[in-house]
Amino acid sequence: MSERFDGGGSAAPRPDLERPERFVPDEEVDERPPLHTADEEQPQEHAAGEFGIPEGYRTITASSDGADRTVAVVVSKFNGEITNRLLERALEELEAVGVSQDAITIAPVPGAFELPLAAMALAKTRRYSCIVALGCVIRGETPHFDYVAGEAASGLQLAAIETGVPVSFGVLTTETTEQAEARIDRAADAVRSALEMAGIFSQLREASK
Repeated sequence: MSERFDGGGSAAPRPDLERPERFVPDEEVDERPPLHTADEEQPQEHAAGEFGIPEGYRTITASSDGADRTVAVVVSKFNGEITNRLLERALEELEAVGVSQDAITIAPVPGAFELPLAAMALAKTRRYSCIVALGCVIRGETPHFDYVAGEAASGLQLAAIETGVPVSFGVLTTETTEQAEARIDRAADAVRSALEMAGIFSQLREASK
């Protein structure tokens, strides 16, 4: 006896031939914990504790003192609500560590993708002790975030490596605007990092004379 087919070309179901439910082995069960909600405590991003160097070793260290330093700040205009605040925070920190206003140059660029090119051009002038790069990339629904964030990071590092001028990474890469707003102080961290590296490079140059 032949099977009966409906108009769509599929065999009519037979009650006596119903499939049993598929057995799922234990290892196939997804037991991953759920994502954190806004009310839950978020994991720490940094380990606690101070860095220390054992005694008896020759070291090269520097502070973030900005006296006699010239600094270029390259900043993305995209996500301006956040980058305006990053720039303001960076300028506050530069003033706090002793960098005079006339020793600071600000270079706005369209977006985070353009930061490396501007940083490279500024560093090649040899007019600046260091470069501070500021920007904000917020994840969207496409892979665009990954390309821009990755290229900004590698490009800024390349600018520093090729020119020998310290370039600090003050680019926020977050999932949401709220996360970016909570990290405005990263601009101050970027300022201090850039100036500290400028101090180390200055010592190395003096030592090689």
